[in-house]
Amino acid sequence: MKIYSVFDPEFRPYGHVIDGYDTGKITAVLDACTPLPEGVEYVPSQPELEELKELLSVNEYGGMPIQMGWCNGHNTKLNCLEYHRDSEINLGVMDFILLLAKLDDVEDGILDTAKVKAFHCPAGVMVEVFATTLHYAPCSAKQGQGFKVLVVLPAGTNGPKPEMTPMNDEDKLLWACNKWLLAHAESSEASQGAVVALKGENIDIASDIA
Repeated sequence: MKIYSVFDPEFRPYGHVIDGYDTGKITAVLDACTPLPEGVEYVPSQPELEELKELLSVNEYGGMPIQMGWCNGHNTKLNCLEYHRDSEINLGVMDFILLLAKLDDVEDGILDTAKVKAFHCPAGVMVEVFATTLHYAPCSAKQGQGFKVLVVLPAGTNGPKPEMTPMNDEDKLLWACNKWLLAHAESSEASQGAVVALKGENIDIASDIA
């Protein structure tokens, strides 16, 4: 699979690189206060990171309440794609890769995984992933290295799924608060009841990274 850079023009429909910040303090806290599990672990809010959120809340989210958490571990597979009603900010302690697609590529509730593209993000580079971009857990950029990635989202995102009566097919994708999920049949999420809405290969970039 071709792996683009977040600095390539191909990234523009999916997000953009955020400049102007000294990201060293954030990555230092992220590295010191969070684990590197063998699998993938996500924590929506980390107290030590929350202490650093004021600038991002004001400058990047226009004063909206946000949460600063992390997604760490080792992964090379797609498995699922998700989206939110707002952008997500990511920043890695080490290089990482994002597998991304566009929401408008979903046809009749299904996304062909051939539409997915891979983007390499260097350590210390902060990126915004647009609300219209399908994304999920980061992937390792180097064999065996793993990743530690900051995840900034509006407060409450990925919390408990609200009680609701589905009004349309999109409502059936709601997996958690502000989290709509499209699962591949091979994913553990599908076995837990997530809607299987990804067709094609469950992409694995293990052979594409050194």
